[in-house]
Amino acid sequence: MNRQFDIKTFQANGLFSLVGFSLWMASAIVALPALGATQAPDLLAQLPPSTIKPLPGSIETKQFGAAGLARAFDLADDLANELCTALPGDRKTAIYEPATTQGILAARQVADAIERLKDDLAKQNKELQQLIEAHTPQGSAAALAFTLLTAVPATLKAGAELSSLFKTDVSAQGIAYGDGARSLFTTQLARRCPDKLAGLGAGYLGELDGKQYASLLTRVRALAAQRGELAQRIVVLDRLADAAKGEEKRSLAAVVSSAGALLKTVDAFIESLKAGEASERSPLFNAGRYLGYAARTEGMLVLDFDLRLEGLSIVKDSLFTGQKLRLSGVAFLWYRVHEPDGSLRMADAVRRMARPVEVDLRGEEVSGAFWGEARGHGVPTLP
Repeated sequence: MNRQFDIKTFQANGLFSLVGFSLWMASAIVALPALGATQAPDLLAQLPPSTIKPLPGSIETKQFGAAGLARAFDLADDLANELCTALPGDRKTAIYEPATTQGILAARQVADAIERLKDDLAKQNKELQQLIEAHTPQGSAAALAFTLLTAVPATLKAGAELSSLFKTDVSAQGIAYGDGARSLFTTQLARRCPDKLAGLGAGYLGELDGKQYASLLTRVRALAAQRGELAQRIVVLDRLADAAKGEEKRSLAAVVSSAGALLKTVDAFIESLKAGEASERSPLFNAGRYLGYAARTEGMLVLDFDLRLEGLSIVKDSLFTGQKLRLSGVAFLWYRVHEPDGSLRMADAVRRMARPVEVDLRGEEVSGAFWGEARGHGVPTLP
């Protein structure tokens, strides 16, 4: 009996013939006993077990975690473009940074302390000169002693510990995107509308601009000159006290003592400025840096904002299709624009969510030359 399957036998007018199919099944059943006893186990071994189950598709978000940040990056750029459109065009805007604002206030205190101390020393030197020239009796000397003990130390107390003025616990940290989220957004703002921004509030603030630093150095030199005059007058008063007698001698000695204490305090103040050190440990250097930024942003609008960027990566494993990577992202931005006096100019809050995109993890196929170029030599062939 011919058991060969012939499609023509089982076709009738383009359809399978029920009679032909029945004859084929009967021939197949008759042929089953012809299978050897050793062939049946082999065939059964090739079949999957009855307990097998298909692999379920799984969603894993731990893999490719940083890939979703690419979508968050795009969202930040879109929000920067939208914010640039909303910013007023009649005036420039400076970005508010708490640490920078605190630095500006501290720099102004440093400059004010130098100026006030210089003026106080000039006043004390004038009064000491009058005392020296007039060889005054004991009453005036006592009055001058009280002036020396009370006037300048109050000024020095206000400007003491200048290094601590620039210490701050204020920090700006991004959420999900990392510490660079705020810096990323301000950079994209600067790229989108550089003509509307007067300062980014962080990073480089103009350290290479030496105008403010030179101005502060000039004030320090003037202060040092007043200190030198004070030291010379103390020497003269000390000689007068040695030559005097009685109550006059005691009064002049009191003036010399208070003036000497003042001189030490002034020396400590000048030393704390660290004028010869160009680093963040120098209050004078920091003051020049922040005063320069304050001068460039004076009278500008102030932009205060909060930003959250978060990327979402979804990896789907499937038995038949393999891994698939989908990327999405969300962004939340809320901002306020103020006048320098704190009054509100405008405010808004916006959100964006990126439509998921699928990434082909297989990538592009490489040619055979790739494997040879990776070693720097051709791929050897076997004979």
